[in-house]
Amino acid sequence: MTGIRKVAVIGAGVMGSGIAAHVANAGVPVLLMDVVPEGAADRSALAKDAIAKMLKTEPAAFMSPRAAKLVEACNIEDHLDRLGEADWIIEVVVERLDVKQTLYRRIDAVRRPGTAISSNTSTIPLDALIEGMPEAFAKDFLITHFFNPPRYMRLLEIVTGPRTDPALAAAVAGFADRRLGKSVVRCKDRPGFIANRLGIFWIQNAIAAAIDLGVPVEEADAVMGRPFGIPKTGVFGLVDLVGLDLIPHTTKSLRAALPSEDAFHATYREMPLITTLIAEGYTGRKGKGGFYRLNRAGAQKTKEAIDLKTGEYRPSARADLPGLKEAKGPRAVLDLPGRVGGYAWTVIGPTLAYAAGLVGEASDEIAAIDEAMRLGYNWKWGPFELIDRIGGAYVVERLAKDGHAVPPILAGLDGRTFYRVEDGRRQVLTVGGDYENIVRPEGVLRLEDIKLAGKPLLRNGSAALWDIGDGVVCFEFTSQSNALDEQILVLLGKSIKLVRDKHKALVVYNEATNFSVGANLGLALFAANIAAWGEIEKLVSLGQQTYAQLKYAPFPVVSAPAGMALGGGCEILLHSDAVQAHAESYIGLVEAGVGLVPAWGGCKEMLARWQSAPKLPNGPMPATAKVFETVSTATVAKSAEEARDLLFLRPTDGITMNRDRLLADAKAKALSLVEGYAPPKPVTLTLPGPSGALALRMAAEGFARRGIATKHDLVVAAELAAVLSGGEADSLDPVDEAAILELERESFMRLVRTEATLDRFESVIETGRPVRN
Repeated sequence: MTGIRKVAVIGAGVMGSGIAAHVANAGVPVLLMDVVPEGAADRSALAKDAIAKMLKTEPAAFMSPRAAKLVEACNIEDHLDRLGEADWIIEVVVERLDVKQTLYRRIDAVRRPGTAISSNTSTIPLDALIEGMPEAFAKDFLITHFFNPPRYMRLLEIVTGPRTDPALAAAVAGFADRRLGKSVVRCKDRPGFIANRLGIFWIQNAIAAAIDLGVPVEEADAVMGRPFGIPKTGVFGLVDLVGLDLIPHTTKSLRAALPSEDAFHATYREMPLITTLIAEGYTGRKGKGGFYRLNRAGAQKTKEAIDLKTGEYRPSARADLPGLKEAKGPRAVLDLPGRVGGYAWTVIGPTLAYAAGLVGEASDEIAAIDEAMRLGYNWKWGPFELIDRIGGAYVVERLAKDGHAVPPILAGLDGRTFYRVEDGRRQVLTVGGDYENIVRPEGVLRLEDIKLAGKPLLRNGSAALWDIGDGVVCFEFTSQSNALDEQILVLLGKSIKLVRDKHKALVVYNEATNFSVGANLGLALFAANIAAWGEIEKLVSLGQQTYAQLKYAPFPVVSAPAGMALGGGCEILLHSDAVQAHAESYIGLVEAGVGLVPAWGGCKEMLARWQSAPKLPNGPMPATAKVFETVSTATVAKSAEEARDLLFLRPTDGITMNRDRLLADAKAKALSLVEGYAPPKPVTLTLPGPSGALALRMAAEGFARRGIATKHDLVVAAELAAVLSGGEADSLDPVDEAAILELERESFMRLVRTEATLDRFESVIETGRPVRN
């Protein structure tokens, strides 16, 4: 099979259209097909409507409006012969074997030989799908099970049959990995594969246990959430998120497909409450609500939760469970007395046992099962990693005490763990009972592996510097939420000196959920509360100096963000020679939202970028106005592609689709800049002066009259306008970097002394959002 240059997706429902959108995000043209609606004037209306809907949905399916132009709306009556253009055809139609096989015969008549054909099914076995199909079709067929929404969920389960061409399957997996950013898990041809089979078992068990033990939904989610490395939605919040109506459908499919002796059947029960909720339109967040809902009656929205016994909604109460906050780790939660520990074990014990029973059944690889649950259900730890944290002997003893069958691989642990570190390498237990090294795919470099094998070159409480080979070092933030503080700035300064003397290049990168959420507001609020204004100004100056050192260092600096890169985190990117960003990077200067202006050089760098932007009209005002518009509204790019449009990223900066490949790509980019490297030259800006600041203030006042901007927004906007316009400098006078930095610092210090800004700090710390004052 040659490279995949064009894809066809048949089925324009939520999943099919989402897959098509994500293929387009990778820059690959897509044909999106569906049936012709009866009596429709536009025979491709279903696909066209799906594209239009995706352009409006949140979270967005497309990484940029440009990607949407790569999806072409078609229908299977008029355009089926165009499947001959595609290198990969993905079927995403209704889960009925007869419908799928009828479609496959039509596909086979028009496709090119060697074209990959896959189904997105998660319930119908591969052997059944290709029964009666020609050998050439079976050779090119596989299952590719995406998770919804396809753009954001990294897991892709792939199932092949004995007749599937291994080279074709490898080509599809490689494309999914590198171009679509998926972590590919190979599964056996078993019902539900890995993630849904185990995930639905867990959900079903958790709901039933809450009903049996009289555990309110808020308490169940508090217990079965963060303590076990599961998202804070817990179980009931997760069901609301994915949709209550999906649970009966998936459960029914698994019950029909799994053998009668499977433990899945023992946990199943009819749940009239869920049936009633679905019938009344309570299908979760996409409907009127689910286990939780927002009651909009009256002046304010009230969050309500359902009573599992009565089926009636009541005001949602915060779960305040004795000992839960103090419990250190999942084992401590399981040991809590009463219904907290009881509920936790009733849910997690059988779930871990069921996971152990899937070894050799759904997959021969323990690491694959863990990966499927981490990525398919956003668990922090897979089930076998959880067993290691809890203790294998503890799990076996409690299962046996409860009368549960203990799977052989769990019973045979004999004091060992599923994972261990040996000679600086992470190893995993095999089905045969031996350990083997975890081997990363070619082109994957993980900082977590480097950290196992060595010690940092430098370290303090908030950051570390690691040697990642070939003369390149990696600067890692380690503070809470990667919030930037004095320790990070000090160690970054020391790192710059070390790299200058002994290494070739520096990469700024970490493997946390977010690159950096910006400066530590808690420390700033504390300093303001004791009137330590000198300490605050000292930190602002230190940040400006350190970022300038980073920009003008005599070696290449490449930043590699993933997740949020906000405020000071964004300013690091702006001062780097290049950026290699994960596609899901959310970048922005958000200081105005908390009542400040960017003061670590963000204003200066954005002005320089927009003044050199080729599409803007000449003169000092267009660039200043563009930066003011972006920064005053605390605009955050919703993808790395969008960050290019906002000039948080340059056109030359790279984008990596697969998170696991980000560090290797950033290292390669850094090495490509080494030969002949020279630091950038300082820029001189032409800014509009006081008249420009007046124009920007008038624009902000117009927003206030429309109710968009608040009173303090106008104060912040006036300070930002003064910085971006060059202060009191005449519009004909060039303004150097030092002058802009001074304006940033002065405005920051005036704003941080205002009560309204400190109120915003406090609101962010307490609620995660600034108060609108």
